[in-house]
Amino acid sequence: MNQPTDLDLELSESEMHLYSRQILLDGWDIEAQEKLKLSNVLIVGCGGIGCASAELLARAGVGKITLIDADTIEISNLQRQMAFTEADLGFYKAEVLAKRLASINPYIQVNSVVSKLDASNAESLISPQDLVLDGCDNFATRYLVNAICKQLNAPLISASAIGFQGQLFMVESDSACYECLFPKEQQANESLRCADSGVLATTPNVMASLQAHHALLFLGLNAAPLKQKLLLWDGLSMKQRVLGFLHDENCPICQAR
Repeated sequence: MNQPTDLDLELSESEMHLYSRQILLDGWDIEAQEKLKLSNVLIVGCGGIGCASAELLARAGVGKITLIDADTIEISNLQRQMAFTEADLGFYKAEVLAKRLASINPYIQVNSVVSKLDASNAESLISPQDLVLDGCDNFATRYLVNAICKQLNAPLISASAIGFQGQLFMVESDSACYECLFPKEQQANESLRCADSGVLATTPNVMASLQAHHALLFLGLNAAPLKQKLLLWDGLSMKQRVLGFLHDENCPICQAR
């Protein structure tokens, strides 16, 4: 993470009150809260997962949050994307979400980027980050985020949700990556999106909460319980499984790194 100064580290009295319920936790203290304050997080996609993850991190005190999304708000988004209302229709998701986060927590910095994350901007956006959260709904962006995070050694927590089911895992340091788990030639079906397959309102918000929770553990406590592990959540049976996975010897991303 970025090296702090003493002035940067210090939590104000107002911040101490705001985060008091976290600081009281057994296993979480002022030092952990200060780590959050000094953290930079990039959230890729401001849809159902990104909205909720971003708000939870803002409320928890993550110091700098960057949001990237090129889309505008549509009526169908309101079913699950909790940051938006009918008054926001037609406006850019990243900008509306950034304003909401700033109104929730005035002690953090929120930046919005109205653009698609692509090869022209991925490296510059990811390189300053302490953590990247991916909640986008297309495979091309997921593979790109994974590749750049591995190239730059940037920790990545990826969450997805479709129908009644969700997945979550972490790529960090020397761990196996997204393409090890889902080889590109086997996962290029772009029809597996909420717009085409449907999603229950709660599914992306459950996965966002799990993603944000893991992010706080990593940023505040340097814990990575899902490093090289895949969490599978089934909203119909209410069952959850965690499976380990290994490096794919043929993975072009890990081999290149």
